[in-house]
Amino acid sequence: MDFGNMLGNSFEYAKEAVMGKWVKWILLIIPFMTHGYSIQVFKGSKPAPEVNDWVATFINGIKLFIVGFVYAIPLIIVAVFFFLGAILAGISGSSTGNPTAGIAAAIGTALIGALLFVILLIIILLLLPIAYVRFARTDSFGEAFNISAVLAHIGKIGWVSYIIALIVGIIAIIVIEIIIAIPYVILMMIPFVGFLLALLWSLIMAVPVGIFAARYITQIYDTVAA
Repeated sequence: MDFGNMLGNSFEYAKEAVMGKWVKWILLIIPFMTHGYSIQVFKGSKPAPEVNDWVATFINGIKLFIVGFVYAIPLIIVAVFFFLGAILAGISGSSTGNPTAGIAAAIGTALIGALLFVILLIIILLLLPIAYVRFARTDSFGEAFNISAVLAHIGKIGWVSYIIALIVGIIAIIVIEIIIAIPYVILMMIPFVGFLLALLWSLIMAVPVGIFAARYITQIYDTVAA
């Protein structure tokens, strides 16, 4: 993979999608709208598509959100289960007159939960990008959760290449977010209205960042035939 070209293409794509198109940019701030627009990006639309049906875009955004939420359910279950387990372990130790043992049990439970959470998070982060594109191109929830097909596509890309591509993309987004954070911090220093201006800045910049990520994922997916 030519990561430099992929990143440059994603940047230009996001720029083309919103730069000078202020009404479109502002409307994409609405919850689920960028998700819905991302579906068009995942389909491989070039150049960056316009939005001709805002209602459909909104509905598609909800659908894509649902896909991500379902994938996140194991994380939620693990977090809740081990969080409550750690609390109960601490309470149990205190009630038996041995708070030290309770604290140790609570810490142990929390560490096991954190480890399992991280493992699941990594697995989901590997599966979800391909699942998103499969959903966009088939409009089928079943295909979004067709784990064997997702794994098969990653296998065609090559696990090492795929993981490196994701790491490169994550690093690029972190760098972009750091750059975006500079005006955010400056705006936060403004008395009274600073918080609102900083929040607005974050919402505005989340749109091109989301489009950048969607385009980058699409290019990873399209390195091999579906």
